[in-house]
Amino acid sequence: MKGLVVKNTGSWYLVKVDDGRHIDAKLKGNFRLKGIQSTNPISVGDYVFLEESGEGTALIYEIEDRKNYMIRRSSNLSKQSHIIAANLDQVFLIVTINYPVTTTTFIDRFLATSEAYRIPVNIIFNKIDRYSPEDEEYLTAIMHLYDTIGYPSYKISAEKQSDLSFIEELLKDKVTLFSGHSGVGKSTLINRLIPGLDLKTQKISEYHNKGMHTTTFSEMIELPHGGYIIDTPGIKGFGLFDMESAEISHYFPEIFKFSKQCRFNNCTHRHEPGCAVIEALNTHLISQSRYKSYLNMLEDNNENKYREAY
Repeated sequence: MKGLVVKNTGSWYLVKVDDGRHIDAKLKGNFRLKGIQSTNPISVGDYVFLEESGEGTALIYEIEDRKNYMIRRSSNLSKQSHIIAANLDQVFLIVTINYPVTTTTFIDRFLATSEAYRIPVNIIFNKIDRYSPEDEEYLTAIMHLYDTIGYPSYKISAEKQSDLSFIEELLKDKVTLFSGHSGVGKSTLINRLIPGLDLKTQKISEYHNKGMHTTTFSEMIELPHGGYIIDTPGIKGFGLFDMESAEISHYFPEIFKFSKQCRFNNCTHRHEPGCAVIEALNTHLISQSRYKSYLNMLEDNNENKYREAY
């Protein structure tokens, strides 16, 4: 029997099987996942094979090959990974200029990982109804930066239904991961898109300007007009997993484009003579913030360093 994992609650998985039923399932004792050291061997979005146990539950004994997955370094065990979701058509990275702040370092790390696993990203800038004139000016510059690189960027207020019609079109018939910091408005946005769902929401701490976790487990939510949203707990930092230093420039499209013109094939774009990337940086064809994120990722030897990107 085959099914789709629609919720992960720790050791149990909720699986939607081919006949439309939802069954609680656990991993069979000898289950192994080849090639990936992960804190969660099965993820929401996975297709699995299972056998019913006779008590209304089932055992998962095999996983179907994934077309892709979104992964980051586990926050507890740095030598292991945490798979956020699998078999994605796209990601909505929900970010906020303020309330709480989302740094470009965090955005760039997320985008680089998405590039590595070939998952398209839309950047959704939320809470525009709360921004000061200075916030709005910064938002315009940041959206221009990411649009120019090739990442579609949109600004919305999840509180306003009128802002959401184009999002419904982007989501139609696709499996979309919603990700971002706690407090950026993921649950509010999903509640607006699916009336009656009533996901829990929580205000951010005005004192710390940080969000509180409301989503505890990852869950796949079916959309009324076709497709799925995968709702995930908010993440503080984005630790890279299994990414070689020599590869990192490949996951910054604008850096990779200029790197083909460098004098040396193994150029690290830091200090080498004839570096086309540094020349592009100096002539403002590559942004300082993106280059800083690239260097930050190159120097990411301290396993806890990524936590600074909150």
